[in-house]
Amino acid sequence: MESNMRRLLPYLSATGMALIFGFSFLFTKNALETLDTFQLLFLRFLMAFIVMSLLVLFKIIKINFQGKNLKPLLLVAILQPVIYFIMETFGLKHATSSEAGVMMAFIPVIVAVVGMIILKEKITQKQALSIVLSFMGVIILVVMSGKEETGGEFKGIMFLLGAVATAAFYNIYSRKASFQFTPYEITYFMMLCGTVFFGLAAAVAGLINGNISNLFVVDSTAFASLLYLGLLSSVGAFFMVNYTLSKIPASQSAIFSNLISVVSVFAGVMFRHEAFELYKMFGAVLIIAGVFGTNYFGSKDSEKCLEESFS
Repeated sequence: MESNMRRLLPYLSATGMALIFGFSFLFTKNALETLDTFQLLFLRFLMAFIVMSLLVLFKIIKINFQGKNLKPLLLVAILQPVIYFIMETFGLKHATSSEAGVMMAFIPVIVAVVGMIILKEKITQKQALSIVLSFMGVIILVVMSGKEETGGEFKGIMFLLGAVATAAFYNIYSRKASFQFTPYEITYFMMLCGTVFFGLAAAVAGLINGNISNLFVVDSTAFASLLYLGLLSSVGAFFMVNYTLSKIPASQSAIFSNLISVVSVFAGVMFRHEAFELYKMFGAVLIIAGVFGTNYFGSKDSEKCLEESFS
């Protein structure tokens, strides 16, 4: 019973990550109404870093970088949060939260290809069919949603494509780093780098625009969004991502990104009172079926190939 629960934990963690990230696009859009891009990113990661530092201080989590090579962690942090969140946040300035969620469906395709090349992970035929099934579900959501949800500006789509590509490589290299560092250490280092980089970027932007004194000025609505983004998304969800990537192959963990698309559509129904058409249910069923199939038909040799590629 205990061993079964241990095997189930990575998949529960990935599902929790998808739920949190699915709603995060809405909160980012809300915060961007009153906060500058780099101001939002700085305050988000500052909040996350402070919380994680308190957890370390009170010995709730353990962090130990002593004597370890930090280069793998630095690469992970450059990919995510630095590059990814620049792409995502600028993308959300020009595209809708639904579009951002749907774009995440491209991550498993890129991860599968890169994973086969870099990690030597094997994809079975049934896994490949499951990925295609899940992708078809997303295509249904995109095509049938109409111009209101999918007609975002070209600039926004290009930024989101950049975010998707970055997220795919992050999946790969975070998995690689997990052989040397714990999920806590990876997440903490990411929050530290995000705070430093976006803090400097926000300060420079504030000096250029002449409003640096407003760096910490936040209204109640933006503060609520920051709490969600800083605590649930940056700390909770990223820990779930790093934990999942330390337990299962990147090609399997990335397929859960498709669930983000489902959550983002459902969030629109609940909070924007959008109509819940039959095609959305059909697309969601295909996506969830694809997620299940990719993991159920996972190659038993994946872990062995992964360990050999890093030994």
